[in-house]
Amino acid sequence: MAKVTKNKKAALAKLEAGKVYGLHEATELVKAITFTKFDASVDIDVRLGVDPRKANQMVRGVVTLPHGTGKEVRVLALVTPDKEAEALEAGADFVGLDDYIDKIKAGWTDVDVVITMPPVMGKVGALGRILGPRGLMPNPKSGTVTMEVGKAIKEVKMGKIDFKVDKFGIVHTSVGKVSFEPQQIVENAREFVLTIQKLKPAAAKGTYIKSIYVSSTMSPGIQVEPKTCLDK
Repeated sequence: MAKVTKNKKAALAKLEAGKVYGLHEATELVKAITFTKFDASVDIDVRLGVDPRKANQMVRGVVTLPHGTGKEVRVLALVTPDKEAEALEAGADFVGLDDYIDKIKAGWTDVDVVITMPPVMGKVGALGRILGPRGLMPNPKSGTVTMEVGKAIKEVKMGKIDFKVDKFGIVHTSVGKVSFEPQQIVENAREFVLTIQKLKPAAAKGTYIKSIYVSSTMSPGIQVEPKTCLDK
């Protein structure tokens, strides 16, 4: 078992069992108790009072984090030849159509986001059973099926993320890296929670935001008082 260092012990001792923290304090604690050799992601989990099995209680949306996620986002643009230059200029990592469709059919999915355009959705639709389970299927609602290919690529590269509630009623995303300043993580987390708040389904009854936890890749979860994520 890994030896718990003195620093780590001291940091973990700062965590009070059962305590609900303000967003600022929780963010500083996450940074203090993360001891990874790599720049760990800071994640947020928001548990909602919805029944995701009911279509009228589905929570899904997009948010552009003010400070990005800190992750290098690999973008594949499945576009017609006349759009290739626009996609490359906007920063797409992979650009093409038929050759990449064949690669995906053969099992290649080494990307984070796929952006395409309505005229080729007929071809891209055939990739649903491969891309769908990996959360990579382009969707007009998330802005990844569009004629404004360059704009969509730039937004994704800048920190636009697509999210949806899972079957347990939880929405999960990364809101930065441990190397971020605490204020940057706070502003990203706030933007995310405020976006979820705006998406509250009319059919959701009772408490909508039930709990919020922040954690890093290797840290325990720290419970956050939802009100502190909604106050500007």
